[in-house]
Amino acid sequence: MDTAAILAKAQEYIAAEKDAFFRSQVEALVAARDFDQLNDRFFTDLEFGTGGMRGVIAGGSNRMNSLVVQRATQGLADYIEKAGAKKPASAVIAYDSRNFSDVFALEAAKVLAGNGIKTYLFSALRPTPELSFAVRQLGATAGIVVTASHNPSQYNGYKVYWDDGGQVVPPHDKGITAEVRAVKQVTALTKDEALAKGLLVMIDKEVDDPFIAMVARQSLRPDLLKKRGSELTVVYTPLHGAGAFPVERALTALGITPIFVEEQRKPDGNFPTVKIPNPEEGPALKMAIDLAKKHQAQLVLATDPDADRVGIAVAHKGEYVLVTGNQLGALLLDYVVNARKQRGTLPQKAAFVKTIVTTEFQRLICEKHGVQCFDVLTGFKFIGEKIREFEAQKDGPVYILGGEESYGFLVETEARDKDAVSAATMAAEMTLYHLTAGKTPIDRLNELYLEHGYFQELVISRHFEGEAGQKTMAALMERLRTNPPTDMAGEPVAVVKDYRDSVTIDMKTGARARTIALPSANVLQFVMANGSVVTARPSGTEPKIKFYASCCGRAGEPPATARDAVQRSLAAIEKQLDAIIAAA
Repeated sequence: MDTAAILAKAQEYIAAEKDAFFRSQVEALVAARDFDQLNDRFFTDLEFGTGGMRGVIAGGSNRMNSLVVQRATQGLADYIEKAGAKKPASAVIAYDSRNFSDVFALEAAKVLAGNGIKTYLFSALRPTPELSFAVRQLGATAGIVVTASHNPSQYNGYKVYWDDGGQVVPPHDKGITAEVRAVKQVTALTKDEALAKGLLVMIDKEVDDPFIAMVARQSLRPDLLKKRGSELTVVYTPLHGAGAFPVERALTALGITPIFVEEQRKPDGNFPTVKIPNPEEGPALKMAIDLAKKHQAQLVLATDPDADRVGIAVAHKGEYVLVTGNQLGALLLDYVVNARKQRGTLPQKAAFVKTIVTTEFQRLICEKHGVQCFDVLTGFKFIGEKIREFEAQKDGPVYILGGEESYGFLVETEARDKDAVSAATMAAEMTLYHLTAGKTPIDRLNELYLEHGYFQELVISRHFEGEAGQKTMAALMERLRTNPPTDMAGEPVAVVKDYRDSVTIDMKTGARARTIALPSANVLQFVMANGSVVTARPSGTEPKIKFYASCCGRAGEPPATARDAVQRSLAAIEKQLDAIIAAA
């Protein structure tokens, strides 16, 4: 953008932004004529994508701030009015511990109330799964959660849910996005006005208690927990987020008293003890593992700021082993299926749902037990959508579990987004069960590897900031699409799957077939002749691109033997991907 256009957008923002903190930031940049910063903040509007938005907290149209939240909420209110939703319309709003989360949540509530939509607002921070549960519990039309999930502290975000408790999917996602882009004026009440008119209702216990009761009901071996739950020593960290209150209540209800990492118990949007509050990252669990060593705990649990993702480490042969999202998903699947078989509650048409970048190891476990395995695009909203599809079918599949490689799991259906609270309790129950059988979860994982083949995965994530970064990512994907690699780590690429065009390409013959029955997405998958898979996917919420690689050994091969060969293959793939990214 030229300087005149940048200044015009900046002045427009200054005139509309009522929050002095954000307004003063832009005023200072205009006064200093800092056009590099101004361009980065105004070259585009923060994208309200198919479900929400996420960005750096600051003043500007390409940032997360009060004005951007107000306009997004006005667009949601306009869509609710035009979509013919049931009357009277209502909404629920929750928020996590991030900086300005409470401010943004209140701003959204005031806009919804200003548009005549009764809004239930939690009085303090609550986890994302409880928001999903609350939408269903209260019969609301929509829901909003203010969070940037596991991102660094400078970020915040905003996700929208529909009346089934799931993140919005077609046609609602595109309809809301169009309304947000069309917003010209925002209508809002003050907090006092909204309260006085009954259009703003503060909530907490009336949802908390049913939510915790729901989590407790998911136990598959309640007698085991009642008799021996006190024998399991669990160290837990909420990583300064919203998980402390619900996870402690849920575990305690099942007879397990967690030991907290006290330095990380208090909510704090600056996340002072971790670089990134992400349970996917080993360093985020360091303080918890150090405490576990002191107490000789068998299990370490960690949840991200909005408590929708859970990571674990388990004691095994004198050390604490970090369990990946793919491994935890396999362990939970194995435990749930076998426990339900033992109880006689496994549905005849049991269904497991995973994303396309999640390990195929889980599919093999499903096949052994006659459980249907369904693939969906990356994003938990597609798992929630699948549950709704199942429920709409007469005598259709019955959801028993779903998950994604990035530590998101849903072990129930009363929430419709990933739920680290119920996943944490299920992980604890699973750990206790294996311990009472004389083994650790790692022992059980190795048994599964021996039966199905050793699997290991790798994720490479690269950030490309600003306008130039967006162009770089687009060019990289286009180059991979038009000139795909013919081999990965010396293994020929047999098939390329282009999810944008819904086609599968045979690399030997060049034949193209429309075999992908999923919504269009900017994702490429390279399937090698030996079963290894590499996936390229630009993030829909962050300025980054991710590459996922998965390699496997043969069934019957001891995991210790297969591990070396698989790790060599992954190392070679990583080196090749690094070269591809560097050339972008």
